[in-house]
Amino acid sequence: MCPSRRRGLPPPVPLRELLGTIVSGTVVPDGPRIRLDGELASTPAYIRDFPWSGSRADAVRAGRRVTAEVVSVDETEGRIWLSLAATEHPELWAFLKGLRAGDVLTGRVADVQRFGVFVALDEGPPHPTYPGVGFVSVPELSWIPFEQVTDVVRVGQRVRGEVLAFDTYNGEARLSLRALQPDPFQVFAERAEVGQRLSGTVTMVVPFGVFVRVADGVEGLIQDAAGQPGDIVQVVIVGLERERHRLLLAPRE
Repeated sequence: MCPSRRRGLPPPVPLRELLGTIVSGTVVPDGPRIRLDGELASTPAYIRDFPWSGSRADAVRAGRRVTAEVVSVDETEGRIWLSLAATEHPELWAFLKGLRAGDVLTGRVADVQRFGVFVALDEGPPHPTYPGVGFVSVPELSWIPFEQVTDVVRVGQRVRGEVLAFDTYNGEARLSLRALQPDPFQVFAERAEVGQRLSGTVTMVVPFGVFVRVADGVEGLIQDAAGQPGDIVQVVIVGLERERHRLLLAPRE
């Protein structure tokens, strides 16, 4: 007889029913793994999200007692993954967990780095480590090409961003500023067509051709062409792919 079916023992709980529940256990010596208490003791449990402050080494010190939220399960392998951040920063976790892609948040730029921008949000609790709970990566700042992040935003500036995702690793709301701005390529594509003649400026020379700016925020490629940045050239549209933001050009004869 299967041990789980012996008289007096309840059937095992389906792992999917554990999602979102709080469990307790002890950190074991062989890596960031938790030996859970009670009837889950034989279920392999691994840490996915560490606390957003403090030492990770301390968080997984062998023998340490922890509580964590079940955030992912693999019923095929019989494994579960846990978040220590969920229980060590419950207010912030609850706020971020409640966000949905497409929500619009407002706030103030708290810090500008070469890899992106931290935003102190108008709602929700502060972050225990970073200057702001909102974060905008460089590609999500603007549709228009720029050289430095400060060409787009500065510390103290008010911004609106669309929620892309809850970054559980860093405890951030990943935002996009450009999602709330008109896409210049799509605006251009509304009135452009193959065969249309345009004038543009060479912006970049690459081994396979040159890129030409034909409108603000819109560049196209002339394959196997030569030129220098700043050259004014006459071109014709030979290919336009809206979904891929791809514009192919040819020299105008």
